[in-house]
Amino acid sequence: MGYIVLMILHIDMDAFYASIEQHDNPDLKGKCVIVGGTSGRGVVSAASYEARRYGVHSAMPIFQAREKCPKGVYIHPRMARYREISGEVMAILQTFSPLVEPVSIDEAFMDITGCERLQGSPEQIARAIKADIQSRLKLTCSVGGAPVRFLAKIASDLDKPDGLTIIPPRAVPEFIKTLPIEKVPGVGGNARQRLNMMGIRYLGDVKALSLRVLEKKLGKFGRRLAELAAGEDKTPVSPHSGRKSISSEITLDRDTRDREQLEKILLQQSQFVARSLRKNALRARTITLKIKQADFKQFTRNKTITTPTQSSETIYKAAAALFAHCRIKQKVRLIGVGASGLINDTTPIQMDMFAPPASPGENTWEKVDQTLDRISRKFGNGAVRRASLTGNRPGRKS
Repeated sequence: MGYIVLMILHIDMDAFYASIEQHDNPDLKGKCVIVGGTSGRGVVSAASYEARRYGVHSAMPIFQAREKCPKGVYIHPRMARYREISGEVMAILQTFSPLVEPVSIDEAFMDITGCERLQGSPEQIARAIKADIQSRLKLTCSVGGAPVRFLAKIASDLDKPDGLTIIPPRAVPEFIKTLPIEKVPGVGGNARQRLNMMGIRYLGDVKALSLRVLEKKLGKFGRRLAELAAGEDKTPVSPHSGRKSISSEITLDRDTRDREQLEKILLQQSQFVARSLRKNALRARTITLKIKQADFKQFTRNKTITTPTQSSETIYKAAAALFAHCRIKQKVRLIGVGASGLINDTTPIQMDMFAPPASPGENTWEKVDQTLDRISRKFGNGAVRRASLTGNRPGRKS
């Protein structure tokens, strides 16, 4: 009697935003397409493979991209279009397995365990997925497959663009033995240096150290690393994980330390985040402040509130309180507000009997927000604005 072998695929669309722009405008085929803020103050959201040959990559400041690729075509993002195509990609994936977990707009995990009898081997399934996406959307993707989730993600990055790499169960030990440690999810530059100092250059090297030593040196990540080195990853593919956060961030036209100006931006962003929460019938438990300084150093601060909210006033007060406690040593280049710990608006809220009661103004501000939403739907965004937000717009979204 046979047994079912776990197999997970990771599907990663190739240069997604840039590829959509090239598809929608055939004149861009073969050209260096860079999608991102076009002011020179923003960052690259995506670069075509033609642009990557010049050293342009995502998250690079636009001014650096222009230095490396002055003849590139610079395009402002069309997020509505990208989300539309993303929905079509996910719909295609769901025709192969009900267990599809989107993890971003351009990538997803799939659990195809047990699909072999109907659809063939993992490689045959992966090729069919790639063919469907190419046929219907005229886009390419790279697919990685493995018995564990983290290896599937690594595999999808090995042969881009338009790649396919399947790691069968029998090949996992040897693959782990020779896998460079920096390829492991969660290992950044600083972690890599620390691990190298411990004699760890490949994931297989982790096995030479005891769990006690790993936890002493690396904390919880030490245990996680030991599990990955043993080929274990218990993270399931969760098709109904839902949206995890909503955020708004702005790269400023000019770096500034003007707290009054930055607080106005925080208010704008809080209103956007709150409006998005209400539109999606969600409430948030955690508010996050994000700041990037002129030297590109970035930090975040967050606050968990007692009662989940969708009120712009509550979100702004939390963000402003976090900002008030930040010591701004340099001018600010980027500032943002995020909301996470999301629950459905209809989900019953478990109250903390020891927490102070919610402010009586909370419901009042939510009613004000709802009224403003109705006015905006009827007369358009910007029909009603806070007096404190009148004047020139201080930045642009990146």
